[in-house]
Amino acid sequence: MFRGFYTVASGMLSQQRKTEMLTNNMSNANTPGFKADRASMRAFPEMLMERMDSTSIPTEKTLSLPFNQKVGALNTGVYMQETIPSFLQGDLQETGRSLDVALLDVSMPANGSVFLAVEGADGNPRYTRNGNLTVNGNGFLTTNSGFYLLDENGERIQLDSDQFTVEEKGQILVDENVVATLGVGYSEDPNRLVKQGDGLFATEGNVALPDAYEEANVSFTTKQGFLERSNVDASRTMTDMLSAYRSFEANQKVLQAYDRSMEKAANEIGRVN
Repeated sequence: MFRGFYTVASGMLSQQRKTEMLTNNMSNANTPGFKADRASMRAFPEMLMERMDSTSIPTEKTLSLPFNQKVGALNTGVYMQETIPSFLQGDLQETGRSLDVALLDVSMPANGSVFLAVEGADGNPRYTRNGNLTVNGNGFLTTNSGFYLLDENGERIQLDSDQFTVEEKGQILVDENVVATLGVGYSEDPNRLVKQGDGLFATEGNVALPDAYEEANVSFTTKQGFLERSNVDASRTMTDMLSAYRSFEANQKVLQAYDRSMEKAANEIGRVN
């Protein structure tokens, strides 16, 4: 009976965590470049239940031989193993703002993707698809969260003004002169990136991604005056949230039924008249 409590509790916890993930997706539905998370649910290993029994052999001195009889498999619950971002290209939204830049994937091998390179708070490279940029007081090009944008050499980009042009190949022009090229990294397996706050992704060991400009089979363009919208499907997310709520409530009712059964076992079955 107590095993049932643990199984139901694991179901409630997994649905609660899934709801929190979906809520985060929904709250970032309008965040530029946000990549929606997907849940990976798994069951705990099953246990094979056996009943211990014995049989008697009619001999001069009765001989009892023990044996195990299979009862069946017992599942011990479910858990949310991990959350995996979806790196599908989001729709492009025209803003007309010169400080907005979007990456458009044209041709990518398998599941590869490209990212703008920025400098993290610890000085190590980070990557993002959020091209909502600004120029700080010192003339450095930064994200709207204050992270320095990096050029193809991994250096901060400093401009004399916010009046600049970004070409399709990432070159930044001021008064018709190329002053820098946007740093763009390529990941052949984005699922190996570590998702962090503010729309940033980190690599394992903080190793810089390969330069996307030098990858032979990678084709992309940069579009000034556009932003990549979040790839969150709001209607699908709402449906998944309702399903998670219903699953949580179903587990809750089962837990209440177990509780009433235990109450009867403790207060009525064991009562001595």
